[in-house]
Amino acid sequence: MPPKPKLNVHNFPRPPLLERTPRHLQIKWQDQIIADTKDAYWVLETTHPPTYYLPPTSLLAVSRTQSPHSSFCEWKGRATYWNLTLPPNNETAVQDRVWSYEHPTKGFEALRGYLSFYAGKEWECFVDGEKVEPQPGDFYGGWVTSDIEGRVKGGPGTWGW
Repeated sequence: MPPKPKLNVHNFPRPPLLERTPRHLQIKWQDQIIADTKDAYWVLETTHPPTYYLPPTSLLAVSRTQSPHSSFCEWKGRATYWNLTLPPNNETAVQDRVWSYEHPTKGFEALRGYLSFYAGKEWECFVDGEKVEPQPGDFYGGWVTSDIEGRVKGGPGTWGW
Protein backbone atom coordinates (compact mmCIF):
# COMPACT_ATOMS: atom_id res chain seq x y z
CA MET A 1 0.00 0.00 0.00
CA PRO A 2 1.50 3.37 -0.98
CA PRO A 3 2.02 5.93 1.79
CA LYS A 4 -0.74 8.45 2.36
CA PRO A 5 -0.10 11.86 0.82
CA LYS A 6 0.93 14.54 3.30
CA LEU A 7 -1.71 17.02 4.43
CA ASN A 8 -0.38 20.46 5.30
CA VAL A 9 -2.63 22.21 7.82
CA HIS A 10 -1.69 25.58 6.33
CA ASN A 11 -3.41 24.53 3.09
CA PHE A 12 -6.70 23.73 4.83
CA PRO A 13 -9.47 26.30 4.21
CA ARG A 14 -11.00 28.99 6.36
CA PRO A 15 -13.95 28.88 6.81
CA PRO A 16 -13.55 25.14 7.44
CA LEU A 17 -14.49 22.38 5.03
CA LEU A 18 -16.85 19.57 6.08
CA GLU A 19 -16.68 16.37 4.07
CA ARG A 20 -17.10 12.62 4.40
CA THR A 21 -13.95 10.64 4.97
CA PRO A 22 -13.45 6.98 4.05
CA ARG A 23 -10.88 6.54 6.83
CA HIS A 24 -11.42 3.78 9.36
CA LEU A 25 -11.86 5.32 12.82
CA GLN A 26 -11.69 3.40 16.08
CA ILE A 27 -11.68 4.41 19.72
CA LYS A 28 -10.39 2.06 22.40
CA TRP A 29 -11.14 2.57 26.09
CA GLN A 30 -9.85 0.23 28.79
CA ASP A 31 -8.71 -2.25 26.11
CA GLN A 32 -12.18 -2.37 24.56
CA ILE A 33 -13.22 -0.87 21.23
CA ILE A 34 -16.05 1.54 22.02
CA ALA A 35 -16.48 3.11 18.57
CA ASP A 36 -15.76 1.78 15.10
CA THR A 37 -16.74 3.31 11.75
CA LYS A 38 -15.84 3.97 8.14
CA ASP A 39 -18.81 6.33 7.87
CA ALA A 40 -17.53 9.56 9.40
CA TYR A 41 -17.00 13.21 8.59
CA TRP A 42 -13.94 15.32 9.06
CA VAL A 43 -13.65 19.07 9.38
CA LEU A 44 -10.54 20.64 7.88
CA GLU A 45 -9.62 24.14 9.04
CA THR A 46 -6.49 26.22 8.56
CA THR A 47 -3.75 25.36 11.10
CA HIS A 48 -5.82 22.53 12.66
CA PRO A 49 -5.41 18.80 12.18
CA PRO A 50 -8.65 17.07 11.10
CA THR A 51 -11.45 16.87 13.63
CA TYR A 52 -13.40 13.66 13.12
CA TYR A 53 -17.14 13.19 13.72
CA LEU A 54 -18.47 9.66 14.16
CA PRO A 55 -22.10 8.58 13.76
CA PRO A 56 -23.78 7.74 17.08
CA THR A 57 -24.45 4.26 15.67
CA SER A 58 -20.69 3.63 15.78
CA LEU A 59 -20.74 3.49 19.61
CA LEU A 60 -20.32 -0.03 20.98
CA ALA A 61 -20.87 -1.22 24.57
CA VAL A 62 -20.92 2.29 25.99
CA SER A 63 -23.71 4.57 27.11
CA ARG A 64 -23.82 8.35 27.09
CA THR A 65 -25.69 11.01 28.97
CA GLN A 66 -25.84 14.70 28.16
CA SER A 67 -23.62 16.97 30.21
CA PRO A 68 -24.67 20.47 31.30
CA HIS A 69 -21.43 21.76 29.72
CA SER A 70 -21.54 23.47 26.32
CA SER A 71 -19.29 25.60 24.14
CA PHE A 72 -19.69 27.66 21.00
CA CYS A 73 -17.93 27.44 17.64
CA GLU A 74 -18.16 30.41 15.31
CA TRP A 75 -18.60 28.03 12.36
CA LYS A 76 -20.63 25.09 13.64
CA GLY A 77 -22.68 26.62 16.46
CA ARG A 78 -23.33 25.44 20.04
CA ALA A 79 -21.68 22.16 21.05
CA THR A 80 -23.38 19.67 23.36
CA TYR A 81 -21.07 17.61 25.58
CA TRP A 82 -21.53 14.01 26.66
CA ASN A 83 -20.52 11.82 29.58
CA LEU A 84 -19.66 8.21 28.80
CA THR A 85 -20.02 5.11 30.94
CA LEU A 86 -18.66 1.67 30.27
CA PRO A 87 -20.63 -1.30 31.59
CA PRO A 88 -20.77 -3.36 33.75
CA ASN A 89 -20.41 -0.83 36.60
CA ASN A 90 -22.20 2.05 34.79
CA GLU A 91 -20.38 4.68 36.82
CA THR A 92 -19.65 7.89 34.95
CA ALA A 93 -16.04 7.45 34.00
CA VAL A 94 -15.41 10.24 31.51
CA GLN A 95 -17.09 13.63 31.45
CA ASP A 96 -17.08 16.36 28.79
CA ARG A 97 -14.57 14.71 26.43
CA VAL A 98 -17.09 13.95 23.67
CA TRP A 99 -19.20 16.57 21.91
CA SER A 100 -21.72 16.96 19.13
CA TYR A 101 -23.68 19.66 17.35
CA GLU A 102 -27.37 18.93 17.81
CA HIS A 103 -28.43 22.08 15.93
CA PRO A 104 -25.48 22.92 13.66
CA THR A 105 -25.33 26.07 11.60
CA LYS A 106 -25.92 26.29 7.85
CA GLY A 107 -23.30 24.37 5.93
CA PHE A 108 -22.66 21.95 8.81
CA GLU A 109 -26.13 20.36 9.06
CA ALA A 110 -24.69 16.93 8.18
CA LEU A 111 -22.90 16.90 11.56
CA ARG A 112 -26.18 16.81 13.48
CA GLY A 113 -25.79 14.21 16.24
CA TYR A 114 -22.36 13.01 15.10
CA LEU A 115 -19.84 12.63 17.92
CA SER A 116 -16.31 13.96 18.20
CA PHE A 117 -13.83 12.66 20.78
CA TYR A 118 -10.88 14.45 22.34
CA ALA A 119 -7.93 12.11 21.77
CA GLY A 120 -5.47 11.29 24.47
CA LYS A 121 -6.00 11.00 28.19
CA GLU A 122 -9.00 8.70 28.56
CA TRP A 123 -8.85 6.56 25.44
CA GLU A 124 -6.83 5.79 22.37
CA CYS A 125 -8.06 6.97 18.98
CA PHE A 126 -7.00 5.35 15.70
CA VAL A 127 -7.18 6.39 12.05
CA ASP A 128 -6.65 3.50 9.62
CA GLY A 129 -4.93 1.59 12.42
CA GLU A 130 -2.55 4.42 13.37
CA LYS A 131 -2.77 5.71 16.95
CA VAL A 132 -3.32 9.47 16.85
CA GLU A 133 -1.80 12.21 18.94
CA PRO A 134 -4.13 14.89 20.30
CA GLN A 135 -3.98 18.41 18.93
CA PRO A 136 -1.76 20.44 21.30
CA GLY A 137 -3.44 22.21 24.20
CA ASP A 138 -6.72 21.22 25.76
CA PHE A 139 -9.16 23.32 23.77
CA TYR A 140 -9.26 21.99 20.21
CA GLY A 141 -10.15 18.42 19.32
CA GLY A 142 -8.10 17.60 16.23
CA TRP A 143 -6.32 14.30 15.71
CA VAL A 144 -2.69 14.35 14.53
CA THR A 145 -1.50 11.46 12.36
CA SER A 146 1.77 10.87 10.52
CA ASP A 147 0.38 12.40 7.31
CA ILE A 148 -0.22 15.80 8.96
CA GLU A 149 2.45 18.44 8.48
CA GLY A 150 2.81 22.13 9.31
CA ARG A 151 2.64 23.98 12.62
CA VAL A 152 -0.62 23.17 14.39
CA LYS A 153 -2.65 25.63 16.44
CA GLY A 154 -3.23 24.91 20.12
CA GLY A 155 0.23 24.87 21.64
CA PRO A 156 2.09 27.70 23.37
CA GLY A 157 2.36 30.84 21.26
CA THR A 158 -0.45 29.93 18.84
CA TRP A 159 -3.44 31.58 20.51
CA GLY A 160 -4.98 34.22 18.26
CA TRP A 161 -3.76 32.77 14.97
